Amino acid sequence: MSHYYRLVVSCPDRVGIVARVSGFIASQGGSITEANQHSDLATGRFFMRYEILADSVALDADSFRRAFAPIANEFSMEWALSDTAKRPRVVLMVSRESHCLVDLLYRWTAGELDCDIPCVISNHEDMRALVEWHGIPYHHVPVQANEKARAFATMERLIEEAEADTVVLARYMQILPPGVCERYAGRVINIHHSFLPSFAGAKPYHQAYERGVKLIGATCHYVTQELDAGPIIEQDIHRVSHCHTADDLVRFGRDVEKTVLARGLRWHLQDRVLIHGNKTVVFA
Repeated sequence: MSHYYRLVVSCPDRVGIVARVSGFIASQGGSITEANQHSDLATGRFFMRYEILADSVALDADSFRRAFAPIANEFSMEWALSDTAKRPRVVLMVSRESHCLVDLLYRWTAGELDCDIPCVISNHEDMRALVEWHGIPYHHVPVQANEKARAFATMERLIEEAEADTVVLARYMQILPPGVCERYAGRVINIHHSFLPSFAGAKPYHQAYERGVKLIGATCHYVTQELDAGPIIEQDIHRVSHCHTADDLVRFGRDVEKTVLARGLRWHLQDRVLIHGNKTVVFA
């Protein structure tokens, strides 16, 4: 099976970036199979994602990085090169709501998510049988009000031992401590059961019902120290009316949540999401 190098770049916009990068790849015999670019006229920032057939390049990934570094320095680039031969490791975290976890495990089993899942961490025992049926280790880490520091220290140790590249909060209903948010910045993905920034916090569907909204939605975003305010990866909506109850909104919302989370995670795993401040450029 073919594998690819993915080159993602963010830098100040100027003439010649595409020509310089494409010329370098061509000089190495590289075949570009997908190319995405975006110039942000408001900020003067340029974003790029190239997918390169690895077998067409006479360099391994480390050699490619070393050879490309002078160009990156010349254009003041923030950049990364990933190799699809190395599967990313994704730790899933969940509480008692199962729909997002079930959906991700199905998609992973079906080959839709190109990653390894070294473990699932939960503050409840409810999902153990489901997770272990998939052959994945399950870690129960209770989070008691008077022992949160100890619980989160255990959780952080498990994530580190799993060598996680990404952590997904698949309806994990605890607020991560600032240290974890900072250490894994840009690598912790959450699904919020609301069309953020509206109705942040607890019971957003009930808030929406009381407000009489006509659209509900869900938001997949990166986790930061500011609650429910990290860079947004993906959102979607479902239309509702005065005929629907708060329970109906919750039911509709579950369907939206799981599809939005799956899309956001897949794009993240494919290096399609570039963070710029508190916003994202998504080459989907």
